[in-house]
Amino acid sequence: MRRAVFFLVFAALTVAILLAPWPPPASKGHEREILVRARQYAFAPGAIRVPRGERITLVLEAEDMTHGLMLDGHDVRLVAVPGQRSRATFVADRTGKFIIRCSKICGALHPFMVGKLVVEPNLPWWRVVGLTILVAAGAVTVLRVGRARPLAELA
Repeated sequence: MRRAVFFLVFAALTVAILLAPWPPPASKGHEREILVRARQYAFAPGAIRVPRGERITLVLEAEDMTHGLMLDGHDVRLVAVPGQRSRATFVADRTGKFIIRCSKICGALHPFMVGKLVVEPNLPWWRVVGLTILVAAGAVTVLRVGRARPLAELA
């Protein structure tokens, strides 16, 4: 009975680790350039997701008037006028949600012109760690069970 419960739990944990959602693939060399278009009261895209440790280049393009981009938690400040782009490069070295704000007054609803950068944990690395621990625990348990009973009894 204990063996059946152990193997059921072991199988469930293995499936959970393997089926956890994968992050979007990082671009070549773990560098990514992201174009952020700013127009009155909105950034497009409004939410940016990147894995932790990736080198990001934000490119700001203003569509209608001068806009700024300030990224909380990182030293990123950009200003773009229509027809010109500005860029800043940084490493997304901390997980969490970081607010993107417009730093140039662009109208009555300027305080509501926000976006967000979501830096996600490096899931492939954690997945490998989880599988390694799970396999090691399974091997130790199988060896303990094998030592406690003769092989003929297990069949």
